[in-house]
Amino acid sequence: MAVCTMATMHAAVHHHHHPLLHVPPPPRHRARVVVRGAAGTTAATVTSEPDTFSNAFWDYNLLFRSQRAETSDPVQLRVVEGAIPADFPAGTYYLAGPGMFSDDHGSIVHPLDGHGYLRSFRFHPDHGVHYSARYVETAAKSEEKGDGASWRFTHRGPFSVLQGGHRVGNVKVMKNVANTSVLWWGGPAALPLGGRHALRARPQHAGDHRPLRPARARGRGSGSTGSGGRTAAAPVAGGGRARRGHPLAAPNSQCMPPKRLLAHYKVDPKRNRLLMVACNAEDMLLPRANFTFYEFDAGFGLVQKREFVLPAHLMIHDWAFTDSHYVVLGNRIKLDIPGSALAMTGTYPMIGALQLDPSKETTPIYLLPRSTEAVASGRDWTVPVEAPAQMWSMHVGNAFEEDLGRGGLDIRLHMSACSYEWFQFHRMFGYNWKNKKLDPTFMNAPKGKELLPRLVQVAIELDKRGSCRRCSVKRMSYQWNKPADFPAINPNYANKRSRFIYAGGASGSRKFLPYFPFDSVVKVDVSDGTSRRWSCEGRKFVGEPVFIPTGGGEDHGYVILVEYAVSEDRCNLVVLDARKIGKKSALVAKLQVPKHLTFPMGFHGFWADE
Repeated sequence: MAVCTMATMHAAVHHHHHPLLHVPPPPRHRARVVVRGAAGTTAATVTSEPDTFSNAFWDYNLLFRSQRAETSDPVQLRVVEGAIPADFPAGTYYLAGPGMFSDDHGSIVHPLDGHGYLRSFRFHPDHGVHYSARYVETAAKSEEKGDGASWRFTHRGPFSVLQGGHRVGNVKVMKNVANTSVLWWGGPAALPLGGRHALRARPQHAGDHRPLRPARARGRGSGSTGSGGRTAAAPVAGGGRARRGHPLAAPNSQCMPPKRLLAHYKVDPKRNRLLMVACNAEDMLLPRANFTFYEFDAGFGLVQKREFVLPAHLMIHDWAFTDSHYVVLGNRIKLDIPGSALAMTGTYPMIGALQLDPSKETTPIYLLPRSTEAVASGRDWTVPVEAPAQMWSMHVGNAFEEDLGRGGLDIRLHMSACSYEWFQFHRMFGYNWKNKKLDPTFMNAPKGKELLPRLVQVAIELDKRGSCRRCSVKRMSYQWNKPADFPAINPNYANKRSRFIYAGGASGSRKFLPYFPFDSVVKVDVSDGTSRRWSCEGRKFVGEPVFIPTGGGEDHGYVILVEYAVSEDRCNLVVLDARKIGKKSALVAKLQVPKHLTFPMGFHGFWADE
């Protein structure tokens, strides 16, 4: 992120067949191979690395190694395979996620408690691809980094316990910009920070972020869709098109803001609107859930705001919308009173105040009225549709509704979900808050294939009064029964029936890392349940895929993603031809990030056309 200092996680793990191990760096084994060509036979020495537990352990831990450096100027990337296609559009691929996990005073935090690190890959037809990266300039980053070269963590984050510093009563929790999304809405890029306000960023240099004051509404108030007088400031509007001249204000860094903006936003292509949702900070500890939905027009004017209170204790990460409804996928939780008391002492993670609530074998899906017709139907929206499967919802690829005639609706959700058994607050990513280590075996348990995230389709049929006639949950593909997450589609097909879903998936080829991290991109044809995949080779993993349309049919375009070649200490940007996934010719270009700028695993990406 200039030559950088990389802070390595020194790790020890518990394993089913191993005692507590201090695993050494894996040795490199060389094998002799023969390459035959038309002009005769030549010999070449290549590196062959066995699939051992030691290699698997270090591959996993190196995915979450801190990168302290930032790029003051964009760096042109070298194409190491193929070529950028002539019809590839000009634009920028933004990748968010954590960058800093360990400070200089002994603290090593959970991957989701790392400081937000924004990476950008700018594509230009005449000048190639340029890379830049910056840390998100939050108040927490300013306090923990300051003007010097060293870091001292003072904000706990929900999942970690700090090695030193103030503990008892330390409510500096929501620095969590590791869970960040990036969007471009008519002006400077903006970053909706999970649990925080949004920040504005200049696209030329990733990470030139400034806190953005929430925008004022142009409508008539709560639930309004027209124009008229100005209302009170909307608390989360910083994630849309930032107008020039808007006053700026720093968000409160000491504790959670009154309303927490979810990192996941939505774009309604039919109405050209940006949709965002916030919930109240105190809801995390109370048996109720407050949701405020905001809709912004192309000029970043607030044209609709609707507020709902649900009598349930829920945790929400992603959500969906249709023409008539906002769709909230409920993950049931409950308060852990002993854990709450321990959390306030600073010797226990803040997330310990909560525990999962798997008391019901169903999944609540709340259909909240978005349109005036849905409001007028009189349906009791506080009563959820109970999907006949217990699942912890992860990410939504697409949602849409279709008229069934006589006023009925067919609502479809294409999403990823995992089991309550796998989604454990204290073990996510295999992080052990007591010894600050990452254990890859938790994410790759022998029976994990049925517990980890998988692609599913939820179908809900409503009658003309909005009552649920039937609801079903099934696998999205009968061919792909392996773990998968981060579903994506051609954005031009959002909020309407789409045929193809692209997701990160696990091929199962690694003996000790069969399920996570992912090593493949899977393309699912929802119409018939078939699937095809592209997989990286050797000790490499893939991040979240993003689809870039080029016009024409639904799968006319490219899928871009980052390949993490951890054994080589490299990151590569990969471009796939979406129509050729499943064939050897799917990979059309691979670009290499300079080794000294190798970065940890990112979470959410976004493409912005120029």
